[in-house]
Amino acid sequence: MNYRHAFHAGNHADVFKHATLLRLAALLARKEAPFAYLDSHSGVGRYDLAGDQASRTDEWREGIGRLWALDAAPAAFVGYREAVAALNPDGALRYYPGSPELMRQALRPQDRLLLNELHPEDGRLLKENMAGDRRVAVHQKDGWLLPRALLPAPERRALLLIDPPFEKADELERCVKAVQEAIGRMRQTVIALWYPIKDRRQLRRFHAGLQASGAPKLLNVELLIRAADDPTRLNGSGLAIVNPPWGLEEELRELLPWLAEHLAQGEGSWRLEWLIAE
Repeated sequence: MNYRHAFHAGNHADVFKHATLLRLAALLARKEAPFAYLDSHSGVGRYDLAGDQASRTDEWREGIGRLWALDAAPAAFVGYREAVAALNPDGALRYYPGSPELMRQALRPQDRLLLNELHPEDGRLLKENMAGDRRVAVHQKDGWLLPRALLPAPERRALLLIDPPFEKADELERCVKAVQEAIGRMRQTVIALWYPIKDRRQLRRFHAGLQASGAPKLLNVELLIRAADDPTRLNGSGLAIVNPPWGLEEELRELLPWLAEHLAQGEGSWRLEWLIAE
């Protein structure tokens, strides 16, 4: 309940997570049939990088700030940069779209956004930022309950982002349980599960749990900005992607090396592996 994403908006983890999330949405949109987007821990939707919280840490300067003015970029990055640019029409980078705003821009008239944010102030701001869009419903409940509350979706297709604050020691285990609940209620759900990389030893049990989750297929991708040898720092982050649409793996093999090169604060690297092959 104390976590406020505004302190971290636009950092290297956001860039990786959001660029990948938009590619998932684009690949799902190849079919005309509608889908629902579910977001377990949504934040406020839009962030002022010159505001009090973001400017205290300035994490965005080592994230989107490094990439904003680059001319050349992989094709898989273009849609994300355009989405950020849509909030900054004068060309100066000040506002950053969180996952709700990015997906609100990306989704089609026939799609729906089901957003959740438990923090009372952030939940209020999220409702204000999403006001006027009939495709959007904002909930202020426990994000871990989202799969059982909103799946199966009437659209029969869903994209679920699980992105908790990781304030508690058991949240990796709760992530695995959330994946199991989601696929148990709607097996074809595409799930993007974000997790921090501080100490790799902590992730071994987590990855083993994902492999035993019963998911139909699961692609794990990671981006590190430095070697993962300091457990007190966010050295990188990962996305465990359940039911990744066809074409995503190829796009990420082009995008990840580029991100690792330009976001590195030491020894940048990336990893892509199937934890559950199709």
